[in-house]
Amino acid sequence: MSLVLTFCTAVLFGVGTWLLLQRRLSRIIIGLGLMGHGANLLMMLSGRSRGVAPFIGSILGEPYADPMPQALALTAIVISFGVGALLLALAYRSWQLTGDDLVEDDVEDRRIAAERRSAFDEEVADQEILGASFARADAGEVGPGEET
Repeated sequence: MSLVLTFCTAVLFGVGTWLLLQRRLSRIIIGLGLMGHGANLLMMLSGRSRGVAPFIGSILGEPYADPMPQALALTAIVISFGVGALLLALAYRSWQLTGDDLVEDDVEDRRIAAERRSAFDEEVADQEILGASFARADAGEVGPGEET
């Protein structure tokens, strides 16, 4: 049974991650919900042993259930409900403004990414030139404008 639940957890995380990488807000919200369910299932699996309810006086030498995974799962359910409600409100507002739930690219992000790429390319070119000059100096070659 534990192997089946572990497989279900992996599937929930995998499908949730795939949906989070989509461009539609509805798919992103569903993916976040699936990942939340996967996290809850993972926390329940981490409790491993089953036993008597952990109330004072109910344990007479019997193993008791660990209450921590249950408390964490309950907290995660409340948090995922709040985040889901917020995302649904944002998606509804976006749909009101644009008439679609497609997440568009940010022009400013693309410009910053292009600047970083060009700066990185310049740095790589400088390192290649510096490496080539060190290789020539190690080989004893004299470059233009250099004296021996």
